[in-house]
Amino acid sequence: MSIVPPTWSLRTVTDASTVDHVNHDAQRMPSWVPRAVVVFWGGFLAALVARELFHQLSSFLLLLLVSVFLALAIEPGVNRLARRGWKRGSGTGLILVSVVTLGIVFVAAIGTQVASQVADVLSNSETYVNESVNFVNDTFNANIDPAGVNESVADPNGPVQRFLRNQQSKVFSLSVSALGGILQMLSITLFTFYIVADGPRLRRVICSRLNAERQKTLLYAWDLAIAKTGGYLYSRALLAFISAFIHWIAFQMLGIPAPIAMALWVGVVSQFLPVIGTYLAGILPLILTLLSNPAKAIAVLAFIVIYQQIENMLVAPRVTARTMHVHAAVAFGSAIIGGAILGPIGAILALPAAAMVQSLASSWGKRYDVIENDLLMMPKRKGE
Repeated sequence: MSIVPPTWSLRTVTDASTVDHVNHDAQRMPSWVPRAVVVFWGGFLAALVARELFHQLSSFLLLLLVSVFLALAIEPGVNRLARRGWKRGSGTGLILVSVVTLGIVFVAAIGTQVASQVADVLSNSETYVNESVNFVNDTFNANIDPAGVNESVADPNGPVQRFLRNQQSKVFSLSVSALGGILQMLSITLFTFYIVADGPRLRRVICSRLNAERQKTLLYAWDLAIAKTGGYLYSRALLAFISAFIHWIAFQMLGIPAPIAMALWVGVVSQFLPVIGTYLAGILPLILTLLSNPAKAIAVLAFIVIYQQIENMLVAPRVTARTMHVHAAVAFGSAIIGGAILGPIGAILALPAAAMVQSLASSWGKRYDVIENDLLMMPKRKGE
C-alpha cells in the first residue's frame, strides 16, 4: 500500500501567512493610544500643579483683583487731574490719600460710638439689667428676679465673667489679625497706585504686542470696564445716600444712640457689601439700641427689614438698571456667584464684572430681526 504525500499549493501557504500578518496587525496597539495616555496624564498633572499654585497664590491674586477694581474706579478722576496739568503720580496719590482718609474717619467714628456705648453699659450694668428684666417680664408675662440676674452677672465664675475673660484672651490674636489687614490694605494701595500712575505706559506695552484690530478690542474693553466700574460706584453711592438719609430720619425719631453714625453705617455697608451687607448693616444699630432700650430695638429691627424689602423690590433695580444698564436678575445672580467664589470681595466685584460681560456680549456678534409673537410683546408705557 503506497502512501500518497499531501500536496501543498502556493496559494495555501500564501493565505496562511496573510492571516498571521492580519492577526499580528489586529493585536498591535494603535499609534494614537500612547499619545492619548501621555496627554491625559500630562493634563492631569498640570491641573494638580495649577490648583496648588492657585491655592498658594490666592491671597495675592485677590489683592491684585481688588487693586485693578480700585484702579478702574479712580482712573477717571486721575485723567481729569492730568488734563488740568497734574502729574499722574501726584493725582493718583491725592485721590488715594483722600479715599483712605475718608475710610479711616468713617471707621473711627463708628468705633468711637460703639466703644462709648459699650463702656456706658458696663459702667451701668445693674441699671441696664434691671430695665431689661423688667421689659422681659412686662412683655412676656415672665417672673424673673432682677437681683438674681445681677448676682449672676457679677459672679466671677458666672457665664458673663467667663465670656469677658475669654474675649480678653483673644485681644492678641485680634491685634495680629488687624495688623495683617492693615498690611493687606497697604499692599492694595501700592498696587492701585502703580496701575493708575503708569496706566498709559502699561497699555502701550500691552498694545505693542498686538495688531491694530486687537488693540482696538483691548482698548474698547478697558474703556468699558472703566465705565461700568464708575456706573457701579455711582449707583452704590446714590443708594447709600438714600438709605442713610431715610435711616437717619427713622433713627432720629426712634431716639437710638448716635443716629447719624448708625445711619451712615447702614447706608454704606448695606450697599457696598451685596447680599451679606444687608444683614451685617442692621446688626450694629440693633445691638446698640438693645443695650440702651430693648423696647426700641424691636422697632429698629422692623424698620430695617421693611426698608430693605422696599429697596430691593422698588429702588435698587431701577437705579442699577439706569446707571449700569444691567438686568436686576443678572445683578442679583452675579452677586451670589461672586460671593460663593471669593466671599464678600467677590460679591462686590461681581456686579461691575457682570455688567462688563453683558455689554461685551451685546456689542459683539450678529443680530437678527425678531419675529412677531405674543411671548415677545413688550408692555406699553403710559402715553404710548
